Amino acid sequence: MSANTYDAIVIGSGISGGWAAKELTQKGLKTIMLERGRDIKHIKDYVNATKDPWEFPHRGGRTQKMIEDYPVLKRDYPLNEVNLDYWASDKDSPYTEIKRFDWFRGYHVGGRSLMWGRQSYRWADVDFEANLKDGIAVDWPIRYKDIAPWYSYAEKFAGISGNRDGLPILPDGDFMPPMEMNVVEKDVSKRLKEYYKEARHMIIGRTANITVPHYDRTNCQYRNKCWLGCPFGAYFSTQSATLPAAMATGNLTVRPWSIVTKIIYDKDTKKAKGVEVLDAETNKTYEYFAKIVFVNASTINSAWILMNSATDVWEGGLGSSSGELGHNLMDHHLNVSASGRFEGYEDKYYFGRRANGFYIPRYRNLNGEKRDYIRGFGYQGSASREGWSRDIAELNIGGAFKDALTEPGSWHVGMGGFGETLPYHDNKITIDKTKKDKWGLPVVAIDAELKENELKMRIDMEKDGKEMLEAIGCKDVQTSSTNPYLGRGIHEMGTARMGRDPKTSVLNEWNQVWDAKNVFVTDGSCMTSAACQNPSLTYMALTARAANYAVDALKKGEI
Repeated sequence: MSANTYDAIVIGSGISGGWAAKELTQKGLKTIMLERGRDIKHIKDYVNATKDPWEFPHRGGRTQKMIEDYPVLKRDYPLNEVNLDYWASDKDSPYTEIKRFDWFRGYHVGGRSLMWGRQSYRWADVDFEANLKDGIAVDWPIRYKDIAPWYSYAEKFAGISGNRDGLPILPDGDFMPPMEMNVVEKDVSKRLKEYYKEARHMIIGRTANITVPHYDRTNCQYRNKCWLGCPFGAYFSTQSATLPAAMATGNLTVRPWSIVTKIIYDKDTKKAKGVEVLDAETNKTYEYFAKIVFVNASTINSAWILMNSATDVWEGGLGSSSGELGHNLMDHHLNVSASGRFEGYEDKYYFGRRANGFYIPRYRNLNGEKRDYIRGFGYQGSASREGWSRDIAELNIGGAFKDALTEPGSWHVGMGGFGETLPYHDNKITIDKTKKDKWGLPVVAIDAELKENELKMRIDMEKDGKEMLEAIGCKDVQTSSTNPYLGRGIHEMGTARMGRDPKTSVLNEWNQVWDAKNVFVTDGSCMTSAACQNPSLTYMALTARAANYAVDALKKGEI
């Protein structure tokens, strides 16, 4: 085996890339994992993970210089000084917004597995059947029964804490002991179930924060600093879980600063031979060769790589023969919220800073109910007491003001909606060859928006949030619905969807590219629809399933 030849290539090192590397190496394949950004070593490189707020020059906030340098990142919470270097540079890696799309990326080993929200939910049969039932896009080529064993497999290794709630819309999994709701959340959950006669539920979030020691990882310490990197390995990330497992096999090579520019396609064999890489530090080009290629660069970047490959055979790139590559871009739509004051527990408090909240699973358009839109939404939120930073209008100066701030403020319950976006063909990405990034590569142009179905759904998301909080006794309920733009969910999906027919999809039921059977795509780009649950657990399960199939097919000489 030559220096640049491996059994498998994995493009990307985030949640799905880490899983691909783990599965392929544990099955005996010599694998190289290519990451376009820098390396981040577990624990050693979590430089801000143990700092207190006063140790940051601006107490964790943002500066005018940061606002100037990050015109996209400034649109939401990611722009701050505590983990700014975890987010991709807007200047080095620009993109074209035909319509506004807030694209927040992480270009380093581990990708967004270091910054993700960790909420981990299975999909139900209704989610995999929805496209067929509604006559939308194309049918998923798999059903819940096909992926259920792989959900279990992923949960057991990643470590998902949660309660077995017995809800058909949200199948139970193989969970660690759940985190506990606080006293107000328990009361609110009970009131909600009673008021809606068990048609709506509030449960503790199912999260990839372990609650008991797991492998070489220590259980969650309730610091709520997950997005700084966890020195305890308490939440699932590439660095804490899949990368150590892959490295332990002796079969993995990790190459950071490696921008994959194209997949090398062999017209004679109708398979990929390898990939072309641009070294991000030296600007030199290299080629790596392998029997199978896993594309896990994250949805939009994975589509970019495919679209930039085999253009001499297919003008639209590798996987474009169906006309669907780059299309059907989805995300969850956010920024609809409700909050209110909850009385009666002024003598109660809670322990620590729980890195989790409650979840209200989807309840709309189920059991025969009809709205003026299809699909549905869920809510994530928490109950908490106001802290020292609250504004006390009656006391705004002096000793009495300081004394008042040493006591916790009122209890509040707040929640935000996560709505499903349909897979519209005209929500798409293309390559903009008129604009280049730092490395002289053409950038992505994004043309996607919420449409009538989502905008109608958002009306219910706001109205229902207000109704539920008032029904369970909240006072001074306030709602908000702002910024109806895609990207803010940081759940990009679609662009290389799975399907049953090569004429209407990019991938088959095993995540293989129809046009090159030794290329597998298992990140968010493979998704055929979006559901309203957080999607990362599904990426993990699909990746493990595809890797198992790929290695078996390789052994049989089928690819």
